Amino acid sequence: MSRAARAAGDESRLALVRRARRIDRGLAIAHPDAHCELDFTSPLELLVATVLSAQTTDVTVNRVTPGLFARYPDAAAFAAADRDELEEILRPTGFFRAKAESVTKLGAALVERFDGVVPGRLEDLVTLPGVGRKTANVVLGNAFGVPGITVDTHFGRLARRFAWTTSEDPVQVEKEVGELIPRKDWTMLSHRLIFHGRRVCHAKKPACGACSIRRDCPSSQTGELDPVKAAKLVKGPDADHLLALVGLER
Repeated sequence: MSRAARAAGDESRLALVRRARRIDRGLAIAHPDAHCELDFTSPLELLVATVLSAQTTDVTVNRVTPGLFARYPDAAAFAAADRDELEEILRPTGFFRAKAESVTKLGAALVERFDGVVPGRLEDLVTLPGVGRKTANVVLGNAFGVPGITVDTHFGRLARRFAWTTSEDPVQVEKEVGELIPRKDWTMLSHRLIFHGRRVCHAKKPACGACSIRRDCPSSQTGELDPVKAAKLVKGPDADHLLALVGLER
């Protein structure tokens, strides 16, 4: 059993809630610019971009979507897209044939069932082809202002390291974390955990020695503890800010 899992069993409910909210406040300081890293100007653009982000990076998706959305400006255009042309546009994102099929079916479903408009309710979004709770919460939180928890690989990993949950099931993780953090903060919490997971709390070797929230993290001894070595592991354009919080520099 991991240290984080043991901590979850030893900690009182009140202590867990207080620690979770301290971590969230600490992450707000560490990542004041946390946001959705997919570029979009409408709910449809965000929905399609999120579907395309599977198994690739947001940077790659953002390179593809300007031309994609210029060519296919609405759901009807996606539904009627020429498959070969669409696949060629999506090729850089990987799995381009499957993704072309997904966005074509998605466009058709929006036209047939929602008059081409992306619905603003979770229960409607998850009925669309290729749209699960994670994608639905991304769209709700960032395009509609409806609070949602986005449990991607980074969020799930950090939630377990923080001992907010021991579950591997995204739906259960969403439920348990949602009970710790006020609903109004769910969307920003998602951004902050994803930012932290990409920049500091890496999957294989977290930069624990350069982490500003390590005092509240029961997994803070699992990564690189040497501050100098840990500093080299911190990524992103905001690395200098993250290191300054713990008195380090590159």
